[in-house]
Amino acid sequence: MRKLPTLATARLVLRPFQLSDATSVQRLAGTREVADTTLSIPHPYPDGAAVSWIATHEGAWTRHESATLAVTEAEAGLIGAISMRIELAQRRAELGYWIGLPFWGRGYATEAARAMIAWGFSHVGVERIYAHHMTRNPASGRVMAKAGMQHEGTLRRHFYRWGVAEDVALWGILAPPQP
Repeated sequence: MRKLPTLATARLVLRPFQLSDATSVQRLAGTREVADTTLSIPHPYPDGAAVSWIATHEGAWTRHESATLAVTEAEAGLIGAISMRIELAQRRAELGYWIGLPFWGRGYATEAARAMIAWGFSHVGVERIYAHHMTRNPASGRVMAKAGMQHEGTLRRHFYRWGVAEDVALWGILAPPQP
C-alpha cells in the first residue's frame, strides 16, 4: 500500500504525523476541553504517550486499519488531528478528529473533514463514512452537518467517559453514485 497521503485544502495541509509533533500533540490534545468530549484522549496527557501514538500510525495504515493525519495551518503549524478507522470488508470508515482549543470556531474541523471524506471515497474505496459525537458537544455535530453528513440517530448511554454515561449522535454520508 502507498504511504499515508498529504491532502491540501484552501487553508490547511493534512499530512502524516512526525515524531517531532509529539510535544504539540500533548499540549493541544491534553487540554481538559479537548479530552472531555473524546473517548480515547487521556487527561492529563502522559509524557511519552504522543510519541507512542504517532508510532502506531504507519503500521495501522499498512494493515489497512486506519489513516491518521496531522491537521496543520501555515502560520500555526499543528492544530489538530483527523483520522479514518477503515473497515474494508464492510466498505465503510469511521471519521474522527480533534482540534486544539486555541483554534476552535474557525472552520478548520469542517475543512479537514470535507477533505478526508472526499479522499475516503476517491482513494480508499469505502461507500459509507460515519462519525459520532457526544450530544453535549453540538459544535461537533455542526462540523459533521457542514461536511455533508446526515444525522442518523442518537444512541442513548452508548459510551462512558470518566464514569458518566454519554448519549451520542450518529452521522453518516454515502459515496456519490457512480455515473
